[in-house]
Amino acid sequence: MTPAPCPNTASTLDHAVMPTDDSLAKLDALLAGTESQRWDAFYADRAKPCPFFGTAPDESLVEWVSRGLVAPGKAIDLGCGNARNAIFLARHGFAVEGVDYSAAAVEWAGERIRQAGVAVTLRHQSVFELALAPGTCDLVYDSGCFHHVPPHRRQSYVALVADALKPGGCFGLTCFRPEGGSGYSDDEVYERRSMGGGLGYEQARLREIWCSNGLEISVLRQMQELPTGSSSFGKSFLWVLLARKGQGPSLRGAVQQVDRQDE
Repeated sequence: MTPAPCPNTASTLDHAVMPTDDSLAKLDALLAGTESQRWDAFYADRAKPCPFFGTAPDESLVEWVSRGLVAPGKAIDLGCGNARNAIFLARHGFAVEGVDYSAAAVEWAGERIRQAGVAVTLRHQSVFELALAPGTCDLVYDSGCFHHVPPHRRQSYVALVADALKPGGCFGLTCFRPEGGSGYSDDEVYERRSMGGGLGYEQARLREIWCSNGLEISVLRQMQELPTGSSSFGKSFLWVLLARKGQGPSLRGAVQQVDRQDE
């Protein structure tokens, strides 16, 4: 099946009123009490049974690299966690930079990178504090960061990703399907002052969000469920998405699209 065209998002994205710096800061502060310290605590117990704490890279990333849909170049891994995907990319010829908001995650990532004997640059920063030179990345990868981005930062995040990519560069995403997320609506995030562990997205909503800023979606499918101990990571409560920035060769027609509608 060929990829479905991007929806017309002019009314929801292109002409949306962008929040001011002051309003962004106020909304950040509203959520800060529950979100700011959570990530260090989350990564403190490395032995807990968390599916994301393994060493295997995402099955989707492995497929795209092995098929040549994502070619080696400069890559940035947003929300890199313990560096499982960053290490995979480095082993396959990418010049990789990993970024995470959690100091505990960055420490763990550093240990794993040294053990793997690969070169990955790490940054302990919020993605919104990054000073990425426009048009410098061949790949921006996000496995679990976007679904923790609050609604008021969503447009800024899409713009950050798109601006960082070279023409023809790729964006890869792994994020919660509705059954994987908290079930909170955007309004409930602020009513509860919490993301509730991350937001789940309907397929149509992901298309609406990411078919913007010159990005063309070529893959949007349910992640494959893989057993613990597999060489690749896969959980069916996640989406995987691959998009390419315009003014470069299109992936359209090169990928067998497997869109699975929510049942």
